[in-house]
Amino acid sequence: MKLAAVNPQTIELAAQLLRQGKLVAMPTETVYGLGADASNSVAVAKIFAAKGRPADHPLIVHLAYASQIKEWAENIPDSAWQLAEKFWPGPLTMILNKKASVPLAVTGGQATVALRVPDNPVALWLLRVFGGGIAAPSANRFGRISPTLAQHVAEELGDAVDCILDGGACTVGVESTIIDLTDSQPTILRPGRITRTQLEAVLKTEVALKSQHKIRAPGMLAAHYAPCTPAYLCVTETLLALLEEQSAEGKRIGVLVFSNDLAGLPCQHSLQLPQQSEAYEAALYAALRELDALQLDSILVEQPPENESWSAVNDRLSKATL
Repeated sequence: MKLAAVNPQTIELAAQLLRQGKLVAMPTETVYGLGADASNSVAVAKIFAAKGRPADHPLIVHLAYASQIKEWAENIPDSAWQLAEKFWPGPLTMILNKKASVPLAVTGGQATVALRVPDNPVALWLLRVFGGGIAAPSANRFGRISPTLAQHVAEELGDAVDCILDGGACTVGVESTIIDLTDSQPTILRPGRITRTQLEAVLKTEVALKSQHKIRAPGMLAAHYAPCTPAYLCVTETLLALLEEQSAEGKRIGVLVFSNDLAGLPCQHSLQLPQQSEAYEAALYAALRELDALQLDSILVEQPPENESWSAVNDRLSKATL
């Protein structure tokens, strides 16, 4: 494993490694991705092995340009081009019908493919030099907290990665919104920074939210993004009661605080997260990792607001907590 500063030489090296069927971790605006040549089934299999990821769990293919959609998808609806024009590069993944040439290893055996153009200069630089699609789920063990720093990748995957491009902290901090465009009604399969309201404003139609959806997509499992330490999502009153109860039992507790009302808790390991949803998103995974590294008995997370702007945060917390 090599942790590499970003410059023309390391970008070219990373592109060469991808062409050789090796793994490269790259920053995106959402989280760090564990990348392989998406056209190479053998290379893609290495992603699943490194992460311990089930083979039927599909991957997102990252592209340098929206025009490359045509190389990976067929029967592309107008809605895909409308969304690409508005939100790409950016944290939006589109599910489309795949071309026959797209390896089933990338799609989890499905007839659909997940595509996006990331909004990160390092990722785009690598994609343009490489010239093809890069399959890149989050660069962490399957089901665990996604990495937002290069060091997170090094700590978790180590020598399983041939090169880690260090592009600094991810600016968005949670995974992309995923929208399925294969049916007549667009459907959000995973909430992210791009909201339902924003999507509907572009498409001029109602966007559904997932229920029992037939298509598998990244991040749809009930348990995901989770620390090793048992974590609990609590309204303020419940959190205070649990903190008092567990402290009396001599347990070591970490707390993620949202409201100013809980600032200054009598708790040794309390972290205050921002009260703005986008800033909270950017800080969430690093905060969970910080507490998880302390080998505590439990982590208590104060429930943030439950409106649309917080939908991505609440989705991740519901899957990361018991």
